[in-house]
Parts: sequence; structure tokens; C-alpha cells
Amino acid sequence: MLSLSDFTTPILIVTVSYGACILAVRVYHRLFPPLRFLRGPANSNLLFGNFRELADDPTASLHEKWAAEYGSAYRMHGILNSSVLVLQDAKGMHHLLSHTEDIYQRPESARWNLSRLLGSGVLVTEGEKHRMQRRVMNPAFGPIQVRALTDIFVDKSLELRDYWLKEIQSSDSKTPVIVGAGLSKMTLDVIGLAGFNYEFKALTSDGDELSRAFSSIFGGNQRNFLDLLRIQFAFLRKLPIPANPRIRHAREIMDRIGKQLVTDAKKLAELPEEKDTKSRDLLTLLVRSNMNTSIPEHQRMKDEDVLARHETTSTSTSWAIWVLTQHKDVQAKLREELLTVATDNPSMEELNALPYLDSFVREVLRMCAPIMWVFRTAIKDDVMPLKDPIVDVNGKMHTELHIRKGQQIKLSILAMNKDKKVWGDDAAEFKPERWGKEPEAAHNIPGVWSHLMTFIGGPRACIGWRFSVVEMKALLFTLVRAFEFDLAVPKEEIIFKKGVMAPLARPAAKNLPGHQLPVVLTPVKKDN
Repeated sequence: MLSLSDFTTPILIVTVSYGACILAVRVYHRLFPPLRFLRGPANSNLLFGNFRELADDPTASLHEKWAAEYGSAYRMHGILNSSVLVLQDAKGMHHLLSHTEDIYQRPESARWNLSRLLGSGVLVTEGEKHRMQRRVMNPAFGPIQVRALTDIFVDKSLELRDYWLKEIQSSDSKTPVIVGAGLSKMTLDVIGLAGFNYEFKALTSDGDELSRAFSSIFGGNQRNFLDLLRIQFAFLRKLPIPANPRIRHAREIMDRIGKQLVTDAKKLAELPEEKDTKSRDLLTLLVRSNMNTSIPEHQRMKDEDVLARHETTSTSTSWAIWVLTQHKDVQAKLREELLTVATDNPSMEELNALPYLDSFVREVLRMCAPIMWVFRTAIKDDVMPLKDPIVDVNGKMHTELHIRKGQQIKLSILAMNKDKKVWGDDAAEFKPERWGKEPEAAHNIPGVWSHLMTFIGGPRACIGWRFSVVEMKALLFTLVRAFEFDLAVPKEEIIFKKGVMAPLARPAAKNLPGHQLPVVLTPVKKDN
């Protein structure tokens, strides 16, 4: 008669053998990655790989140096010696961005981390759900809607101008203004009104509870070592570890107020459009689009998916101000053009009709892309074509790369925007005059806007790029007409924050608070 052990022992052996095979395959892939033949920098840290070098680089230029040495596709070492393909090849980028729904997706670890902060919205979803969300959202981000929001951009820019005037009038004329703080408040106010018809009151007061909740989520580095481990290892996320109480409380506030905003927007969306004369915000337009009866019920977004998210316009404008302090001739030329406009309240068409402002914004977003890189992971095997052949460590030339499922890929946005093979030998120089006569090679860059990778491209391109560009133009129009900008510390004291890249003074610079951009503002005389 068969005993229990006669059944359990074979099952145990098969289970252990299967687990051992999976472990062996993973160890093999870790030790012998498929793209190990590619050239690239040596591993500089057993735990963090080359990411430690990148984090310690004050100039944010390592990817440019590596591409110049190893080519437009090279290998670097990631966390725990994982293999990362760094891509700066126009054809390869176009292939990847064209297949971000079916082959190359945002890494699961990044999606988990974003969902922890923002919920399961359009930044996190993949596949058919993401395509459905984009179809519903697209009408709310078109040029007609952005034109209707331009008054909000301009009004809030004027509020920031007056906020800074008041600040410098109440202090010594040479006392620096921390421009990032004011820009962050202003763009938060814009997101409140333009995004979902909500008054954050960030500029006019200390802000309400939702403003403070946003600051808790976005106002600093909330990660600790345990968070980093949970991002990398999915099994740790299943442990009963309480969430960061500050983030949990902020999310509760955002969810509570967000649901009420969606409810209010639904009431406005139910009105005939000719009777709804007040709502210009994206949320109401988005809800109205989502309620369209031509959209099948199963393709509509959930209420929590339609809430607006924070933008990076304040960071881009911080970069613009930094550039103006370093190029006084550009500052003077830009101000001269802006002062030819007779009104303080320009329309979107008037802003877009200013050629030097347009060229200046394009050059800032080329040289100073706030997002330096993005990651993707291959969810199936693929063959990636290359525009520029690369030579591997064995001297063999490759015109395509065989990508294995699970391969991590890093798109180097900033380095691509400054590639000398694309933009010429003066690619590292700030020259607004280059626009209108861009080199032919730039036309191959698969970006959604202006031959740049700043807003990415393909199905996952930044949906709010029009919003961001026009808001930035409105800010610069108002501020450059009102102030002359001078850096309050020596140029050598400025370092570059990674992630959402921004120019920042070292903490010890002139005893100023660290991680800020201090600028001396001088009001422009009316007779100038």
C-alpha cells in the first residue's frame, strides 16, 4: 500500500528541481547578460553599479562622456550588477518608443513606486488600459483647451511677479530670492485652477490642506533604504510594513478632496456645453469626455484615474532663469522682444508669435531637460535596429541588437538632446539662434515636440506638453519684462540635482539654505 511519503517525496523533488532551474537561469542571466559583449564603463560599485557614479556627478554629463567613448548604445551596470542597455541611437529609440505598449514597458518596480505615491493612474498603467485612458484624455489636452487656459497661466504669472516684488521691497535690494520656491507655488496654483478648478492658494497664503498634502508627496525625498529594497524586490512588498505615515496621510487628503472634485466636475459636465460658461479646467473636460456615450462603458476611466498630476514646469523655468543669469546678452535680447508687446495679458497666439521667446524656450528644453532619462523593460524578446553601427569588445560590428525578455533599457534624454552627431560641434553651447535652421539629423529624433526627446515620443509621450510649453512662455513673458536676473552665488557653487534635474546652490554657499537657486532680482525700470 502506498504511503503519504510515496506522493510527497516526488512532488517535493520536482518542486525543488523546478525552483533550482529557475534560480540557475536567473543567476546565469545575471552573470552572463545577453548584451555582455557591448562596451561600457566598468562596474564601480558592487551594490549600486554605475548608478553611484551618476548620483555623484555634479555636472550631470557622464552619459554624454560615455556615449562619446562607447557609442550610441552601450552597457552599464545597474543595481546588484544587473545589465542596463543605455540607448542614444535615434533609430533604436524610435523602435523602442513605437513599441512601448507591446514590447517595452515601464519597469514593474517603477510602476509600483509611482502607484504608491499617485495611485493607479495613466502614469502607471500599461497595455490596453493605458491606451483607453489616453483616448479619453487626449481631447482635454488639445490646442483649443490650452488656449482657453492661457489666461490662468498669465494671471498666476502676474501674481508671482507681484509676490516677488513684495519680497524684494521688504528686504535689502541685494538679498537673493529663492526662485524655485515661488515657481513651485505658482505652478501648483496653476495646476489647481487649470487642472481641476481648485484654489490651492499657495502664493497668497501658506496654502490649504491639499496644497500641504502635495508638498508632502512631492516636496522632498521620501525614500529610505527599506523603500529602495522594496522597489527592487517584489516579495518584500508583501510584508506587513506600515506605509510612511506622512505619505499615507497626504494620500488620504488627496483622495478625499479628489473624489469631491470629480463629483463637482460631473455636475458641470452634465450641463450642455453652451450653458457651462465657467469651467475651463482639464478635469471637467476630461470628465465630460469620459461621460461621452460613444465611449463603451468598459473603456471609461475610473473616477480616481482622471485626477490631474503635478507638472515639471517650475523646474524648467528655474533652468530658464539660471540660463538668463549666465547669458546676459540673451536676457537683454529676450526682454527687448517681450517689451514690444503692449499688454501684460497676452493670448496664446500672441505668446506663440514671439520668435525669440519661442527659440529661447526650445533651447532651454533642449539643454536642460528636467527628466534626464527614462527606463523601460522588455516584456518579450526583440531585435532592435540601430542607425549608427556599434563595435563590441571583440571588434565585431553590430547594426542591430538582440534584446532578451527582462532586459533593462535606459533612454538618455539629456545626452540625446546634446549629441554632437545630431546638433553639431556647438551642441554644448546655449544658442537660441540655432532654431529655424536645425541640422537635418535632428529631424530623425523621435520626440513628440520640436525634434527633442524632452517630452519623449510614441504612445507614451507626455500628454501635457502643450500645457507645459505655453505655461512656461507665460511665466517668462511676465517675469523677464519685470526683472533683471543675477546669480547670487558664484557659478561654481551650482550643482545639478538628479531625477527631476534642477540647478541648485551647494548647502554651504553663502550660508544660504541648500538645494535652492538663489537669484538677485532687480526690477526693470519702466523707461528702459
